[in-house]
Amino acid sequence: MKMNNIIAIGVGAIAGTYARYQLNITLLFTGYPLGTLIENIAGSFLLGGLTGFFTYQVPKEWLKLGLGVGLCGGFTTFSTFASDSVSLFSHDIIIAGLYMIVSLLGGIFAALAGYLVGEKIGDASARTQGGSR
Repeated sequence: MKMNNIIAIGVGAIAGTYARYQLNITLLFTGYPLGTLIENIAGSFLLGGLTGFFTYQVPKEWLKLGLGVGLCGGFTTFSTFASDSVSLFSHDIIIAGLYMIVSLLGGIFAALAGYLVGEKIGDASARTQGGSR
């Protein structure tokens, strides 16, 4: 793998992980894994948006990897979602079930919404540049 790809992934991962940490610290007072819920849904929207946009605007490989693998990968977290779900189950099975449903369905619908928005933006951008896919 090219060094600029590795650096882009690393920089993106640092930024995504830092943003995730800050969001979790900010929302810790709720006593509920709200930070993880927001991170995963927002990250799904962002990655969907990037995917949709990149169907019309082909970026340099390092940029695509830095934003997708690095930033979105560092910001979202399946392992924390799984751990939070287990923890919630030990306290309240209904809250745990709701958390899991909202996380999973919210993430999928957010990715779809992001993809559609990104595709529209990418298509509009391609048209203003004199071409499309």
